[in-house]
Amino acid sequence: MRDNDAKTTIVEWTLRYGSGREQLLPLLHALQHEIGYVDDACVPLLASALNLSRADVHGVITFYHDFRRRPAGRHVVKLCRAESCQARGGVGIEAAAAKRLGVAMGETRRDGQVSLEPIYCLGLCAIGPNALVDGRPVARIDEVVLERIAAEVAA
Repeated sequence: MRDNDAKTTIVEWTLRYGSGREQLLPLLHALQHEIGYVDDACVPLLASALNLSRADVHGVITFYHDFRRRPAGRHVVKLCRAESCQARGGVGIEAAAAKRLGVAMGETRRDGQVSLEPIYCLGLCAIGPNALVDGRPVARIDEVVLERIAAEVAA
């Protein structure tokens, strides 16, 4: 973690927006945007700044799937795990993606090139299975599309 970056972000945020408990989620998003993840070392800083317990902060970070607790890869592939995408072949696509990208779901490849993460509904249910590749939606994933994604994140 870039400790000074986290401290600076927390201090600037609380000075600008306040230090009430309602600031926890927006501040977590700001930290993740600035640093790329929410390191466990940030928990006591956040708790102190917002007058919350460490358990409160930790509970929120671990409850919401979108918060990372480790740095993501250079490229992030998020595969939809919602029911509609699963019914349209998402389980098979997930297995194929893990094999093709060389990384298990929820992990970052050792070389730091790609992270494979779950996401729960992109709102593209009729044209699934779906993914976000570096924040860009990709629909109708099949083996051909998966191969294009793999080539894209290899670069």
